[in-house]
Amino acid sequence: MDKSIFNPREQEDNISSKIIVGLERISEVFKILLWDKAKLVGLSPIQIQILIFVAFHKQELCNVSHLAKEFNITKPTISDAIKVMDKKGIISKDFSSVDNRSYSIRLTKAGSKIVAETANFADPLKARLTGIEPANLESLFDSLGKLIYQLNQNGILTVQRTCYGCKFYKKTETTDFCNMLNKPLLNSDIRLDCPEFIERAGS
Repeated sequence: MDKSIFNPREQEDNISSKIIVGLERISEVFKILLWDKAKLVGLSPIQIQILIFVAFHKQELCNVSHLAKEFNITKPTISDAIKVMDKKGIISKDFSSVDNRSYSIRLTKAGSKIVAETANFADPLKARLTGIEPANLESLFDSLGKLIYQLNQNGILTVQRTCYGCKFYKKTETTDFCNMLNKPLLNSDIRLDCPEFIERAGS
């Protein structure tokens, strides 16, 4: 028990524990900002997250199965959220896929309006990053990208769309390289949510 990450004495001499506690604090800020926006429009946080995801991602990702993986919650929970949003007229169901039992989600005009009001919920967090030196920001981003990929490889994070797991990504001795863009990638070029992401076989 003394070795718990959340024991302040354990944190004193362990930088990894300090980082994890820091990430937990930031996740709390994320939840607070999301809740504040959700209350303003009369929706739950997960409903806001679904709407924002659908607004900015391709249609084949906007179905119950993928959304459950994306947000690490059960399909029934996603289905319940969609049912409420459908009744409110902020999403519509598209049954045009080959399997007519499944459907994807589209925003209605009312849903797009809500996204316009809520998609900036994390801006206060982004604003705090402006005071950090660019080199430090780039180092932080590099570490986060690699951590996200490792968590996915370990089965803890179910979905990732970062370059490291993409079929177009190649690591050379001197640089990272994207075969789709046909160019080397700087650390700042690495994407965490790439629209062109295709999972690498065996990744």
